[in-house]
Amino acid sequence: MSAGPEGGEPAVPYRPAAVPAGGPAAVPAAGPAGSAGERRLHLLTPLRRAWVPIAATVGVIAQQGDRAERWIADLPALLRVAALAGLLLVFGTYGFLSWWFTHYAVTDTELRIRTGLIFRRTAHIRLDRIQAVDVTRPLLARLAGVASLRLDVIGTEEKDELAFLGEKEAVALRAELLARAAGFAPEEAARLGEAPERELLRVGPRDLAVSLLLSLGVWAALAGGIIAPVVAWWISSSPWAAVVTLLPILGAVWSASAGRFLAEYDWTVAESPDGLRLDHGLLDRVHETVPPGRVQTVRIVEPLLWRRLDRVRVELAVAGSKNGVLVPVASRAAAYAVIARVLPGVDLAALSFTGSPGAGSRWVVPVWWKGYALAVSPEVFAARRGLLCRRTEIVPHAKVQSVRLTQGPWERARGVADVHVDTGANATVTARLRAADEAAALLAAQAARARTSRASARPDRWMA
Repeated sequence: MSAGPEGGEPAVPYRPAAVPAGGPAAVPAAGPAGSAGERRLHLLTPLRRAWVPIAATVGVIAQQGDRAERWIADLPALLRVAALAGLLLVFGTYGFLSWWFTHYAVTDTELRIRTGLIFRRTAHIRLDRIQAVDVTRPLLARLAGVASLRLDVIGTEEKDELAFLGEKEAVALRAELLARAAGFAPEEAARLGEAPERELLRVGPRDLAVSLLLSLGVWAALAGGIIAPVVAWWISSSPWAAVVTLLPILGAVWSASAGRFLAEYDWTVAESPDGLRLDHGLLDRVHETVPPGRVQTVRIVEPLLWRRLDRVRVELAVAGSKNGVLVPVASRAAAYAVIARVLPGVDLAALSFTGSPGAGSRWVVPVWWKGYALAVSPEVFAARRGLLCRRTEIVPHAKVQSVRLTQGPWERARGVADVHVDTGANATVTARLRAADEAAALLAAQAARARTSRASARPDRWMA
């Protein structure tokens, strides 16, 4: 793996023209290339839409089982061909009409998506609420030269999607949406194009494969896949019980090993004015963006066997987004350099962790209490947990939404308490088993730090 220089300001030269003082100029609604009016998706989209009724029909036939097989066998050959042709015509017509009635347009203030053949749906996505625009290229889509555009919008659970667009059109539309979200005038946004980028880190296939081989979770899933079916067969004396037990375990083994390798293959982190860009995937290529200022929590994961090699994994909690991984595996120094771009001014190497007091903690959580630790700096609140797999969660003070102190009866008897810090990503970071007087002081101090940090925090802004 390779990493760019640590610290400092971004080295990407990007100086677009300033927005006029009166705000964006009023112009007619435009598509990504500046053409007026609404636009349709790529011509290959009907093929994708047709798979919906096809899958439903296959499911119904499979559910009927032997009855469906006998019914089809009783039909004359000519009638079977005619029925198949009729179904293909119906499915093709459905795909074409669903494509025909789907439009999108970029106006002065929003991206408008109209869909629906029978039940119409119009999505009005405010440009200033867009926080990430991801370009995904599944394997078949890459062969066909098309891509899907997925949008993370503040306040929504699901991503809106434009599938499919031509690859060049998808990249151009993504660049325009980000520029418009940054506040640039429509004609200026269409002219800017894709912002330049500077590579910070690349994870090689060898490093990724070694990290998976050194993950205890992969070996645990593999052991379960071998032992569980044998036990099920021995208890029930039925091979079908073993198969039913084996299938979900095989899925877990695949997702933890080969599936993860395919998804995280050639993982690249690059810096640009619109945030950190993540490119990865062997079969399905994904281009994601970590939006600036929207990261609520950074989690550093250190599995037991990784620590001897000084390797870590970096995960994120981003408000309103499902982009959860920043670095799948990297050296500690390289990972810290990337985190410094997400949390400017934070020196993770300088954090000093203090463990939970042994006098009370060992009676509340035997043995595992040794894995709990806390560090507080002027910029962040950091809590550590875990002995076999160590996890360190870091929250900038400006992202803290609330602070709570909890103390069960057994904790109260042993003089310890937990301090919980809630963030904007519906996540909670907990400093476990702190001395009761320390926890009370930490509660008041953290509330004050969160209030003052939010008042002085920089605004979340694209291309700032």
